[in-house]
Amino acid sequence: MKLIINGALGRTGSEVYRLLREGAGGHTLAAAIDRDGEGEVYRSLADFTGEADGLIDFSHHSATAELLRYACERKLPVVLATTGHSPEESELIRQAAQQIPIFRSANMSVGVAVLVQMARQAAHLFPDADIEIVETHHNRKLDAPSGTALMIADEIRKERKDAVFVFGRGGQHKREKNEIGIHAVRLGNTVGTHEVLIGTDSQTFVLRHEAHSRALFAEGALSAASFLAGRGPGLYDMHDLLSD
Repeated sequence: MKLIINGALGRTGSEVYRLLREGAGGHTLAAAIDRDGEGEVYRSLADFTGEADGLIDFSHHSATAELLRYACERKLPVVLATTGHSPEESELIRQAAQQIPIFRSANMSVGVAVLVQMARQAAHLFPDADIEIVETHHNRKLDAPSGTALMIADEIRKERKDAVFVFGRGGQHKREKNEIGIHAVRLGNTVGTHEVLIGTDSQTFVLRHEAHSRALFAEGALSAASFLAGRGPGLYDMHDLLSD
């Protein structure tokens, strides 16, 4: 596939850019887009009118409307790897998915997708266990908790319909059984670590995923692009990829 990478000079977008120039997974570079671009990197999507088979977005959620308008006009599948979308932007995504295939995930790591599935299975098998989620990222990350931590919590809540999310802990009150604690740690240059702690009165176990470099997110995005090839309009996610 000939792919456009939007956000090509960002921390993760640059990894996708590198892989596409190397022809990873049989994919090739159609165009690199970044607002700070120069030379062969275009400054905006509108500047590129050449051939492409798909688009990977690692830019910023504020560009969602422009991105989807461009993709819908060109009928391009989109791998949407940005997070922090507002309700209005999420609605735009749902509307666009009626016209084009969109792969959306708060985390493009296939390993994290496995962690999410295992967390839900643990919630099912241990219905009375306390569950806490701890995520650690670099000290420059803006959103807390991470989109991935919320994705894990949302999956667990499919097994625990009455679950209440508690962000951090403080004060003088005991833990309620239906709580899922979500804790954000910001530390140095940590790429991303997510832990799900499951504890009963008799045992505790931890599900843990650690990203060693941002390359795994870029690799996952390319896998998602391959998954979208030939798909009809719709909103897809990592669960669909793992089930394929």
